[in-house]
Amino acid sequence: MKIKADYSNAPQWKDMTIKSRLPEQLRCLDELAHNMWWSWNYEARNLFKSLDGQLFEEVGHNPVVLLERLSCDRKMAVVKDKAMMSRVKDVYTKFRDYMNVKPDKSRPSIAYFSMEYGLDQTLKIYSGGLGMLAGDYLKEASDSNVDLVGVGFLYRFGYFKQSLNMDGQQIAKYDAQDFNSLPIERVLDKDGNPVVVDVPYVNYQVHAYVWRVNVGRIKLYLLDTDNDMNSQFDRPITYNLYGGDWENRLKQEILLGMGGILMLKKLGIHKTIFHCNEGHAALCNLQRLLDYVGSGLSFNQALELVRASSLYTVHTPVPAGHDYFDEGLFGKYMGGYPARLGISWDELIGMGRQNPDDHNERFCMSIFACNTCQEVNGVSKLHGWTSQKMFAPIWKGYYPEENHVGYVTNGVHFPTWCASEWRKLYDAYFDPSFMEDQSNEELWHAIYHVDDAEIWQTRMALKKKLVDYIREKFTQTWLKNQGDPARVVSLLECINPNALMIGFCRRFATYKRANLLFTDLDRLSKIVNDPKRPVLFFFSGKAHPADGAGQGLIKMIFDISQRPEFLGKIIFLEDYDMQLARRLVSGCDIWMNTPTRPLEASGTSGEKAEMNGVVNLSVLDGWWVEGYRKGAGWALPQKRTYQNQAYQDKLDAATIYNLLENEIVPLYYDKGKDGYSHQWVKVIKNSIATIAPHYTMKRQLDDYYDKFYIKEATRFKKLSANDNRLAKEIAQWKEEVAQRWDAIKVVSKDTTVLDDGGETGVKYKIQYTIDEQGLNDAIGLELVILKPVNSDDDRQVYKVYPFKLAGHDGNNYVYETVFEPEVSGTFRSCVRMYPKNPNLPHRQDFCYVKWLNE
Repeated sequence: MKIKADYSNAPQWKDMTIKSRLPEQLRCLDELAHNMWWSWNYEARNLFKSLDGQLFEEVGHNPVVLLERLSCDRKMAVVKDKAMMSRVKDVYTKFRDYMNVKPDKSRPSIAYFSMEYGLDQTLKIYSGGLGMLAGDYLKEASDSNVDLVGVGFLYRFGYFKQSLNMDGQQIAKYDAQDFNSLPIERVLDKDGNPVVVDVPYVNYQVHAYVWRVNVGRIKLYLLDTDNDMNSQFDRPITYNLYGGDWENRLKQEILLGMGGILMLKKLGIHKTIFHCNEGHAALCNLQRLLDYVGSGLSFNQALELVRASSLYTVHTPVPAGHDYFDEGLFGKYMGGYPARLGISWDELIGMGRQNPDDHNERFCMSIFACNTCQEVNGVSKLHGWTSQKMFAPIWKGYYPEENHVGYVTNGVHFPTWCASEWRKLYDAYFDPSFMEDQSNEELWHAIYHVDDAEIWQTRMALKKKLVDYIREKFTQTWLKNQGDPARVVSLLECINPNALMIGFCRRFATYKRANLLFTDLDRLSKIVNDPKRPVLFFFSGKAHPADGAGQGLIKMIFDISQRPEFLGKIIFLEDYDMQLARRLVSGCDIWMNTPTRPLEASGTSGEKAEMNGVVNLSVLDGWWVEGYRKGAGWALPQKRTYQNQAYQDKLDAATIYNLLENEIVPLYYDKGKDGYSHQWVKVIKNSIATIAPHYTMKRQLDDYYDKFYIKEATRFKKLSANDNRLAKEIAQWKEEVAQRWDAIKVVSKDTTVLDDGGETGVKYKIQYTIDEQGLNDAIGLELVILKPVNSDDDRQVYKVYPFKLAGHDGNNYVYETVFEPEVSGTFRSCVRMYPKNPNLPHRQDFCYVKWLNE
């Protein structure tokens, strides 16, 4: 036979993972590495770093990879080092003591849904502020020992890594995450097989693996569709954060909301309150409705229970920032659900429309969340009011200031964002109860007892740490991307750690006005180039790959930074992540924020700066409206002077220049013989003592319990008791009122003062007789007085006078109120009729309104 020159079949390669073996004495470090507790406890971080400092930097501070790559010789050396083993024992004992505390069952349990979580830069499942907020929330839930579970996605590529080319153009690079090297664990069933959640999509199912992140005492479960069970069209659902087209976005939100509920059911996890962090997870309430209807309840009965146990937090201040889906696309995936719910298609899609009967209106996830959650909140006091106005069209018949939308101002997780240098200082001077009572301002006043020199030295140490970090991390990147080595060397030499350092670091969206500082370049040049009082600006942040305007801002700032007069004075630091953020919010002297009013929902980076003695310079928007204290930072006015944005930008820029030239720079450089500014330290102390205690994540978490969770859990318990008896009664009552609403009529009235006017100081009785059509005192009346048209207040309601029931004869109920005008002027008035029931949480829960115009 002829022998072939070559003869081989194709290999079937299989992934084989070989794990590094740890000595028995160091096995506890693997447990530590797989719990994010290390990310907010500096003793644990320092312990991992001490194993091999150079390797720790090379692996991006990832302790899982560190332990995998640690040499056998080094492992054995650690085991033989008594001092090192003592440290290992001490840190692990602290961790186990923390973990062994049982959850506080006296507070309601929570299922928390979010599209992103910013826990640490090693786990790239976040992009910006929303993720930072969610990550901090889980950490504080752990520290506060509450019964909470998180639901999210494990992204294969996550959010992009940013670099700038030689021309300053943003380059977005998506690096795949190696799940085996992350501080996560695959969830297995009792037989040791991966748990798979089957999520229905149209006429097929998407299959998701489940991963667990241990966040201290809290479990965060992440869904992952990148597996061989799914088609090439569905594996990418969890590829990228906010990636793909609108169909992929809808697939993501189905997976997060409906898939998240199915996952919790499969894992046997039962919680009382379901919290949607933004509208992305709103469809969790659709799945819960399906479950209740499937158990035998009617749709209306199910809706009572779902609403009573759901909370929606909105972070977006403008309607355009919310997710809308065309009816055709929404129907492609949701078309089969109305029949299962016992309602029509128009009823289902109408729940996501401001005007349910408008067939041209797209389905909005945020509106669906508002209609299926008892409570809705913004993320600062000002944003609460903005949200009341934004969502007002959903609840017609009520003015924005009357609807139930509340607020909880965002905070930040103190142990995560407070530099270890400050942590040690606080531990030395503050009361031992400080960590358990972070919101107590009186405890923070101990900062006034710290010597000024120690405050200044702490600040200088952190400034030097920032400069060293920049020189170490960015030198090679700049040499590679910016061409001229001499220019890069010159740039590095120009970074002066003794200069006044100002940071502007955030997402590069146009409304944040990153370009405001560059309105007058000549004036700016004089500020930064004063040889006796130098000023240095750091800029950092990413623009969404689809946001050309945001990318244009980055290029503009980069181009300006390359001009000779600004080289080393205006510096753009690329690839803004948590590690860089920690350095900047602790290393800068001033944290600057210049959003277009009132488009900053909250903003938390300035709160992180507060914990580190960094002072804020910001427009009075978002959290700074509440946070600003005179003598503890600087503020641009809340009110606009010009409606023309270009004029307003010029005015705000001039205000910043004036503050820098006449107040901030002179104050910083007003140094005495001891080499530092006592007056600057006074501002730092005021900032720490009077602002920082009010913006911790502990305060935020406590606010959610006090304002929403406890209230909802109490009501849900009543509704669901005795086989959901009260929920069924309320649903039946609403159905009866809705059926007879249009037949309710005015029999007689006495409204002379409303028709003819009156005088101040005179009491007028207004009376209505209403035929309630057999509803038996289910109606309430109130006189609504609107402010004069020329009022400069953006709230419209002047006063509301409730009517009292004066008697009834059969179906005819008599209502009366006394109206005594207090001030003269021209007011608009009308009487509003509404359904009343003591078991309703608020009026918008059953938003039927009839204005008695006849």
